[in-house]
Amino acid sequence: MSIKIHFEGLFHDPWTETIPESLTKNAFNQLVNKTGKGNEFLGWLDIPDQMTQANIEEIQNCADRLSAQSEIVVLIGIGGSYLGARAVIEALQNPFNLMKEGETPKIIYAGHHISEDYLHHLLQLLNHKSYSLIVISKSGTTTEPALAFRILKEHCEKKYGMEESQKRIVAITDASRGALKQLANKNNYQTFVIPDDVGGRYSVLTAVGLLPIAIAGFNIEQLIAGAAKMKEELFQNDDPNSNTAMQYALYRNLLYQSGKKIELVVAYEPELFYFIEWFKQLYGESDGKEGRGLFPAGAIFSTDLHSLGQYIQEGERHLFETVISVEKSQFKVAIPYDEENLDGLNYLQYRSIHEINQIAEEGTRQAHISGGVPNIRIQIPEINEQHLGEMIFFFEMSCALGGYLMDINPFNQPGVEAYKQQMFKLLGKPM
Repeated sequence: MSIKIHFEGLFHDPWTETIPESLTKNAFNQLVNKTGKGNEFLGWLDIPDQMTQANIEEIQNCADRLSAQSEIVVLIGIGGSYLGARAVIEALQNPFNLMKEGETPKIIYAGHHISEDYLHHLLQLLNHKSYSLIVISKSGTTTEPALAFRILKEHCEKKYGMEESQKRIVAITDASRGALKQLANKNNYQTFVIPDDVGGRYSVLTAVGLLPIAIAGFNIEQLIAGAAKMKEELFQNDDPNSNTAMQYALYRNLLYQSGKKIELVVAYEPELFYFIEWFKQLYGESDGKEGRGLFPAGAIFSTDLHSLGQYIQEGERHLFETVISVEKSQFKVAIPYDEENLDGLNYLQYRSIHEINQIAEEGTRQAHISGGVPNIRIQIPEINEQHLGEMIFFFEMSCALGGYLMDINPFNQPGVEAYKQQMFKLLGKPM
């Protein structure tokens, strides 16, 4: 198995409760047999097996078409409609991609907040760049992306004309209903379907994530293959002692029962920042209900050790860490020898930067464990499409299992509507 999982410092305090092995196996059976709560939203389980070569080619052909005509592709969506794609793209791309001639388009995001200044600056940029739009929404009426799409659609039509703009807009939406589907039919946009049985935060391996990832130049076939490989490994093993998804779900719940309320997800590679953001939505919306659930937080080390390190080491003991650990870097950067050695770094000359980063990771882990912070380490060989696909399915499955262990529905999000109702009331929205 490519993903390895390690548990350290978990037993400093006695558990207030334990979860029987039979309960963990029951959660596993509910998931794989699709008999648990929210089973009408388990379509994501089948995506790795049911994604055909024809499906991939259709997505890739659309990506190639948009890439050929665009310096920029604006991805309009919020939550699961953009976070999964952004997590993979930013994990894989050159962070200093400045849209050089001949490179893939720059992916820019909109509709993920309500900021007038952001939209102003985006429109100013699009005045001078060739661009296309991907709008993602099941309903087409979610406020943030709907506002952004209305503004960007008008800009696109004024810049390119109606006929050309129709070729530059792709809608990913419901198969048959909703405002965006109606608009797409009326304007003859190319469309892709968000399956009815796949919730937004589980949708990254559908066209929702795959189209922008393909536009960014990455191999979506390998991403799907990684997810399929992980599904095969996890589905054929219902032993909580060796099934990594079951282990992770189990220990998260045990830590929660022992009084831990915050899970701090950490990576030592900054390109995983948005993967952690995707994780936060996946687990926050799935677990946080009925007055229960771990609060998912995130950090990039060693950067955030200089702001959060003191609290993690000696603050209130209500958190544990989950560390995404990467074994191998893609590139090597030499540390030069300096005759004066005023910075005192010559002793590091024969070590690689990645090796130093790994030692920082090990030292931090030892310090935090000694300070009473339990540590779960999830180890992957390197950051590439296959291993990201594996991690996506691993976390999705673990998240669902954890929900069943808490006897909640991990696929709904009733609390999300509360802020919307209050906002609509204040805005005077017609009911």
